[in-house]
Amino acid sequence: MAIASPSTTIFSASFCCKRAESPHPTLFPSILSTQRAHRLPTRRFAINSRLNSSKFCGFLSPDNGGSEDLEQYELQHGFTGPMERRKKGSPVYVMLPADSVAKDGKVRRIKVLTASLRALVTAGVEGVVMEVWWGVVEREKPMVYNWGGYSDLVALARRCGLKVRAVLAFHQHGIGPGDPLWISLPQWVLEEMDKDPDIAYSDRFGRRNMEYISLGCDMFPVLKGRSPLQAYSDFMMNFRDTFRPLLGSVITGVQVGMGPAGELRYPSCPSQELAWAWRSRELGEFQCYDKYMLACLNACAHDVGMREWGYGGPIVAGNLMHGPDNTDFFKSNGGSWNTPYGEFFLQWYSGMLLLHGERICREAKTIFQGTEVDTSAKLAGIHWHYGTQSHPSELTAGYYNTSRRDGYLPIARMFGRYGFGLCCSVFGMRDVEEKQTNPVSSPEDFLKQLLLAARVCQIPVEGENSATFLEEESYEQVLKMSKFFSYGPGNPSFSFNFMRMDRYLFEQHNWARFTRFVRQMSGANIFRARLDFGGDGHPTSMSDAVKAKSCIYILLRKKDQTHIQTSKANLTLRPPSLGLCSYSST
Repeated sequence: MAIASPSTTIFSASFCCKRAESPHPTLFPSILSTQRAHRLPTRRFAINSRLNSSKFCGFLSPDNGGSEDLEQYELQHGFTGPMERRKKGSPVYVMLPADSVAKDGKVRRIKVLTASLRALVTAGVEGVVMEVWWGVVEREKPMVYNWGGYSDLVALARRCGLKVRAVLAFHQHGIGPGDPLWISLPQWVLEEMDKDPDIAYSDRFGRRNMEYISLGCDMFPVLKGRSPLQAYSDFMMNFRDTFRPLLGSVITGVQVGMGPAGELRYPSCPSQELAWAWRSRELGEFQCYDKYMLACLNACAHDVGMREWGYGGPIVAGNLMHGPDNTDFFKSNGGSWNTPYGEFFLQWYSGMLLLHGERICREAKTIFQGTEVDTSAKLAGIHWHYGTQSHPSELTAGYYNTSRRDGYLPIARMFGRYGFGLCCSVFGMRDVEEKQTNPVSSPEDFLKQLLLAARVCQIPVEGENSATFLEEESYEQVLKMSKFFSYGPGNPSFSFNFMRMDRYLFEQHNWARFTRFVRQMSGANIFRARLDFGGDGHPTSMSDAVKAKSCIYILLRKKDQTHIQTSKANLTLRPPSLGLCSYSST
């Protein structure tokens, strides 16, 4: 174990792997040293994670603190210096219904979808966001891909003159097989999980989360001879080869999924509950109890000479419903999160997540290099304990962000190294509303910190709302936060993904507010000229929008009449806060 300056009260860790060595080690910002009594002498340490080995050898890495680009950033996360108005507007994309392509690989509700896309064009929307589900494309057998439905969707968007952002979704969607919008991981992956349950994440109670494969086995051949990272890479390469003629022209962006709900995080709370977590103030559970994660933790603890730290996560973290100050680990004064043990564990836990993101970024950069598509990844908008000292819900999700430490800057730097943009949600949420039910919640301050980290690292940002909204106040909040990021010298690009297209969007009052919002974001004429892709369509005019809306209403009215005839017991209520398309057929 390499040790430098034993008296230094700063930890700095970096991780790398054998399979794909990076010339730039993953770096973590310094933990601000504080005066603490009765502590073990802490040391700066580094951890080098090796594939197929429980032995870890350390190497020194420079400290992230003290760089000139942080001087303004660290001044209470505020802007300084002159401001200038942005010269170009911010394009708006609309996310398609999650089940636009059925499990059999065919496009659903093609007539409604066509009319909807034509209406979006008249509103001035730049393009659509298309989720490409691993559990649909590679459903039955490994390396047997069915892109048919997604090819049809891209062709439809092209005919309408819309660009496409593809989200490569390596996670499940929905709450279970009874959910009409249920999309599981590929069947052959689930079979491997049945054989080896440790492929899934596990908390201290032994509860398994099947939303996403545990990052602890990223590099191990647990999927019929392939590692999860190899499976993701093969999927991305096949996507690139299938859609190569359209990459950079029609498909202009690729967002690579990195965890539950596509976000780079641990499933500390089930995704279906995450939208309401701020209401119950859930702390979350550390997800480090599968055998792969435990083996790594044990080896790292051995390397720093503290074997007793390697047998699991904090055992005094409380449960999901406890307040932070009711737990020994998360409480503000004297909590063990702010001790040498807490620092060791949280650096390891967040470091493993950052390493997972870096591995995928490295693969994606190699695969999509030269295709002229913009790559991005998504972070979770976890804000419901932002006003506390320890930020427990962020810690359990893998973001080592506290009142003493910035946990988002290392992620932004990692994205910047590989040319990735950052997608983040909670746009549209306001403190004045959230604090009424949770005084320590602050979506605005959380988002400002994240946006400032992106500005420091000069990476593009894709904004997104965390729940479908149609109120004027929410649109105004999005405009406010987009200006916060976009105003100023040398600002990187900003765009917005509206979450998501459903039947209510096209109702008269909602549609008027939405089109006004798009116009305000773009700062240009809302009726765009059709993209020129070989003349395989007709220019979209205002009359097309009227026809499109009429078609939508007629089709939806027929569908409603059919639903009225069904019994109320068969109706499925889907809360809009989950972002599910309300006009999906059940």
